[in-house]
Amino acid sequence: MSQQGEQLVKITVKVNGRTYTHEVPPRMLLVHYIRDVLGLTGTHVGCDTSNCGACTVIMNGKAVKSCTLFAFMADGAEIITVEGLASNGKLHPIQEGFRENHGLQCGFCTPGMIMTLYDFLNRVKRKPSEAEVRRAIEGNLCRCTGYVNIVRSALWAAERMYGGGGGGR
Repeated sequence: MSQQGEQLVKITVKVNGRTYTHEVPPRMLLVHYIRDVLGLTGTHVGCDTSNCGACTVIMNGKAVKSCTLFAFMADGAEIITVEGLASNGKLHPIQEGFRENHGLQCGFCTPGMIMTLYDFLNRVKRKPSEAEVRRAIEGNLCRCTGYVNIVRSALWAAERMYGGGGGGR
């Protein structure tokens, strides 16, 4: 984990409502901290270059690509991973939307897509247009789908979260 002689950095983070304190190597990426230290493997390591979005989590209320941050940069932060969306055994509407509308195929990009859409739908607080959803997920890549069912899943979730009221501004 740490190279010989490398000083460890103590961090405290709140992840999915639970507080954790660990000593981590200064060069450990947040995605590896989440997966390897906390054991929350829903956050995926995709491209390691921030192009694919599979590692997206919510940090302090905003979607971030966790492969672009060192774990120590999250000290004091509140983080939500895909595992933290369900509540009392009930899927979040976005998760439910992906299930109901076949928004995934292999599922590799799905956690990052869901977290990006979670951030987007919580910011717009209304039913967005198809074009707005497509713009929101521009930083997330899917190799399996044509994005049609992903967009359909997001619109389905927005309908449940915010009701009617057409897309657009």
